Amino acid sequence: MKAIVCTEYGKPVELVEAPDPVPGPGQVLVEVEAAGVNFVDGLMVRGGYQIRPPLPFTPGYEVAGRTPDGTRVLAITGLGGFASHVLVHAAQAVPLPDHLDAARAAAFAQSYCTALFALRERAGLRPGERVLVLGAGGGVGLAAVQVAKALGADVLAAASSPAKREMAITAGADEAVGYDDLKATARAWGVDVAVDPVGGTLSEQALRALRERGRLLVVGFASGEIPRLPANQVLLRSRSVMGLDWGAWSMTHAAENRAMLEELLAMPGIDPVAPQVRPLEEAGQAMADLVERRVTGKIVLVPAWRTS
Repeated sequence: MKAIVCTEYGKPVELVEAPDPVPGPGQVLVEVEAAGVNFVDGLMVRGGYQIRPPLPFTPGYEVAGRTPDGTRVLAITGLGGFASHVLVHAAQAVPLPDHLDAARAAAFAQSYCTALFALRERAGLRPGERVLVLGAGGGVGLAAVQVAKALGADVLAAASSPAKREMAITAGADEAVGYDDLKATARAWGVDVAVDPVGGTLSEQALRALRERGRLLVVGFASGEIPRLPANQVLLRSRSVMGLDWGAWSMTHAAENRAMLEELLAMPGIDPVAPQVRPLEEAGQAMADLVERRVTGKIVLVPAWRTS
């Protein structure tokens, strides 16, 4: 099989020939049709993530493909997804509905599970509440827009460029704004819950925009800057700041996570935006583009013979 391999943190990844994997007890072989590229993948190969896999390793958190009997599945791999074949635990291979193609399926699990875990399990989002989504042109942001709408909320999408804001509107956001004077714009709109995968200075603006009993969801730090939030702004209006780590939770709650994923796949209004499709050998550039915030939406990698 072919696989992308990281042999040294911070160095370019390589496309190599590797032995075909052989399933062990409880495992299933998946022929990869598409592999989702996530922010965590880029951080991991740079050595900038809190988890540092032993070298060498193959990155790739989620895939869509076929099992030997032809069943179309989506699977969370954690590692190993950037390859032509990957082994997964049978319980992690979730059958795909007919309407979801491999490219969109491969970009689904991480973003949509994070969004639902954040909004429902952590923030307790209620129908009729108003949600501000930062980074709304990225994978998690677009998912948060659709999940919030599916849960009955109104959504204000914030993103850095017109193209990203347009994509957020296409995904279902009620309104979209840039980052200039975000606090004043969001405060006037009224925000109960803010989803923040960006960090940096935008976190404090989102916190200050929250109305009474508003909740700020700390999802990540795509800006590269971890914010220092003023505690007095948490005290005012009885606000809350909530962290979440869906990835860690999913590893220790496999059954609950599978149920969440199956729920999302069947949830009305959930329609992932088509991702950019790049060949597997461009994995290094794809991860760099994502980490350096040059991507609108999501990217998936496919074996070269599937791009023709």
